[in-house]
Order: sequence, then structure tokens, then C-alpha cells
Amino acid sequence: MSGNQHKGNDVSCCIKYFIFGFNILFWLLGMALVGIGLWAWSEKGVLSNISSITDLGGLDPVWLFMVVGGVMFILGFAGCIGALRENTFLLKFFSVFLGIIFFLELTTGVLAFVFKDWIKDQLNLFINNNIRAYRDDIDLQNLIDFTQEYWECCGAFGADDWNLNIYFNCTDGNPSREKCGVPFSCCTKDPAEDVINTQCGYDIRAKLDSQQKDYINVKGCVPQFEKWLQDNLTLVAGIFIGVALLQIFGICLAQNLVSDIEAVQASCFFT
Repeated sequence: MSGNQHKGNDVSCCIKYFIFGFNILFWLLGMALVGIGLWAWSEKGVLSNISSITDLGGLDPVWLFMVVGGVMFILGFAGCIGALRENTFLLKFFSVFLGIIFFLELTTGVLAFVFKDWIKDQLNLFINNNIRAYRDDIDLQNLIDFTQEYWECCGAFGADDWNLNIYFNCTDGNPSREKCGVPFSCCTKDPAEDVINTQCGYDIRAKLDSQQKDYINVKGCVPQFEKWLQDNLTLVAGIFIGVALLQIFGICLAQNLVSDIEAVQASCFFT
């Protein structure tokens, strides 16, 4: 009788190894992202001078690798080991952690919809802070150049935002050759050019506004980002819904496995 009871409460192997296989990919990817982040900091000499992490006025893109990789590593570890060892503590931690991330994403989405103007102001402030630090970090510089090239924009709301950078401002005391200019990523692309002209933005803002549009993208990145969101609203919504469903699915599977494990433990205890 007791043997039949135990057999009826077996842990589902399908759920167990699905959670294990799914999370081991997250675990390995998380380790890879953290590894890339540490390598990037090592190349920039950050690891030999930890205080320099906070010296940058703008965003260090390496932080994205470290934070995202760290979260994926923790989630992957808890889900992978929890499922393999049938550890209810790790599985519950996995569920709660994933639930907190889902709640934060949902809250962020609602707040972003309700406080659109505040988000726009914060985005403007964020971009301007990074414009100031454009030459301070090569990774930040590459990120800004990629953004301006991809969205065909310049500055937060226009090319004059580059006055905030000490190398590009138009003040009389600025000795930089880039004075009154913009980065090359602001320039309109010439299909006939095979090699990027990194000096195409020199002295551009010394020209009349009507002449600037012939050489650079005059639209700001904030309005261009808004336009991109509107044009790709279905895609963005689909990605968010897909990620949300995946998280809910993971939570349900983990909780189902926890229930199976606890049922087996209870049956063993009473037999």
C-alpha cells in the first residue's frame, strides 16, 4: 500500500529536466556576459583602480553586461541546481526572484505610460549627461555613435546639445579642433563613401541652421526614439508580452515542481 502511494507522487521528470535544461542556458549565458564585462573593465584598467567605476559622468555600458549577466547567472543557478537536486528552497527562490522581476517590469511599463512627460525629461537628462562624458569612455562613445547612426539623430533634441561637451562647444576659449562641431555619427551618410569620414562634423554648427541639414541629421534622438516606438509598437508589445508569458510559465513550472517534491517528501514521511 505504501509503495503504491509513493509511486503516485513521483516528481515529474519532464518538468524537472525542462527547467534544468532551460536554466543551464541562462546560467552559461549569464557567466558569459559577466565574463565579457570583467574583460572590458580589465582592458580599460578599471579592475586595477576600482574607484574609477564611479568617476565616469555618464553610463558605462559595461554595467549593462554586469547587471544583466549577474541576474541571469543567479536565476540560472537557482533554477538549474534547484531542479537537478530537487531543492525546494532554490526553486522557491527562483520563483520569487522571477516574480519580482516580472512585477518590476510591469510597474515600469505602467509608470512609463502614465508619466510620459517625466520619462521624456529623464531621457533628455540621461542623454545630456552622456554627451558630457562622450570622450571619457570608449564604450560609451561607441554606444552614442551607434544610437545616433541607427536613429539618424544628433543630440537629445538637436545638434546644439553637443555644446554640453567641452570638446564640441562653441565657446571662444575652446581650443579643440572639434569646436562647434558634432561627432561623425551625426553626419548624413553618403552611399558613395566606402570609408567613414570621422571629420565630417567639424565646424558644422558654425554654419546656418538651414545649411546644417545638408551635412548632418538635425533631429534629436528623443523624438526619433518616440517615432521608432510608434512605428514598431506591435513588435515592442509582442516582445514584452512574450517575455512576460515566458516568466509566468517559468514560475508555474517551478511551483509545480515544488509541489511534486513536497508531495513526495510528505508521502515518504507518512509511510
